Amino acid sequence: MAYFFFKSKSKKLKAKSYKLNRGMTYVELIVVLSIFSIMSAVVLFNYGKFQSKVDINNLANDIALKIVQAQKDAMSGKLPVQTPLVNQWKPSYGIYFDLTTSSSFIYFTDLDNLKSYDSSSCTPPITSESGECLDEIRITKGNKVSELRVFYQDGTSDPKNDLTLTFTRPNSGAIIESGGLLLEDVSYAQITVTSPQTVSARIKLYTSGRVEILQGSDQPFTTPPALPNEPIE
Repeated sequence: MAYFFFKSKSKKLKAKSYKLNRGMTYVELIVVLSIFSIMSAVVLFNYGKFQSKVDINNLANDIALKIVQAQKDAMSGKLPVQTPLVNQWKPSYGIYFDLTTSSSFIYFTDLDNLKSYDSSSCTPPITSESGECLDEIRITKGNKVSELRVFYQDGTSDPKNDLTLTFTRPNSGAIIESGGLLLEDVSYAQITVTSPQTVSARIKLYTSGRVEILQGSDQPFTTPPALPNEPIE
């Protein structure tokens, strides 16, 4: 009787040991792999969008810094390598945007003080005989300038195909021009940059010279109260 009890108990232990060591079934393996794949896809998607936001933020800051550089170069009276085209030339520097070349923008010196860019070649080296272009800044990673817009004091706005933003000594304010017709009561210019993932940022340049960056996806454009006498930040 004792032998039978020991034998029965031994069989139960073997059966239990088999169940513990049998591993995963195909169904369980498929479920685990599916969960892992979904989690990986979510992580990769979120990382891609996060990286896109970082890239657009960096691009918006680069544009803002270039605008500030134009203001500082003009106010400090920096002399360009090129020869000015007018007597008693007033130091003048600016940024030029064109939607037909949305993957780049131009940093230039206004040699004739006409508040416009002469579309000269940006091929280095820059010499005394070169045109107004000082630098062509290329936009990478598929990002681009997606919209140029001018806002007026009354809250209305116009989209533009190009924008010229200049600063001329001794005035620290910005001069906003475009190939299209502009009204006289300009409040600010807005440059929108967008990534392939539709992440966007907006750079605003007020006529006072103040620069502002707004983050976020494309939204209806609204105009804040006009601030004609804003201090430079």
